[in-house]
Amino acid sequence: MGARLRIFLTREQDRTLLQLRTAEVPQKVKDRAEIIRLNAHGWYVEKIAAHFNLTLQTVREVLHNWKSKGLEGLWELPGRGGKSKWQEEDIIFLEECLKKEPRTYNSLQLAQKLERVGVARRRHRSIKLSPDRLRRVLKKRGSIGSEQGRVTKASKTR
Repeated sequence: MGARLRIFLTREQDRTLLQLRTAEVPQKVKDRAEIIRLNAHGWYVEKIAAHFNLTLQTVREVLHNWKSKGLEGLWELPGRGGKSKWQEEDIIFLEECLKKEPRTYNSLQLAQKLERVGVARRRHRSIKLSPDRLRRVLKKRGSIGSEQGRVTKASKTR
């Protein structure tokens, strides 16, 4: 069995990690900060892994990242995951269309409009979003429908 993996923190480091619990940071960062604090307070890797329902390797990676990178090691590296096919200007264009034009669009029509505009503006990139993905992007931004918040009982079907 190898040597015990142990972190030693200064008071300032411990205070900083404690403050991360209430800060506006992702939950993963809060959990990583707490893993480091628990290790510094004498918890073994196995106990921490069981407490957070993580694998031993994950806890060890958090501790090694802290040793090598410090506070920076708590955050995810940029560039992870799939890249967006759309840009902010594309969604702003669609939102403007929804505000200006009196008609309503469904997500399929908006996706087709976005693709046609990309071709019409002779862009070097093709903007092909599925209607489902486009709907989720617009919903996340809070820009669904051409008249936001105006759904009446008369327009609902039973």
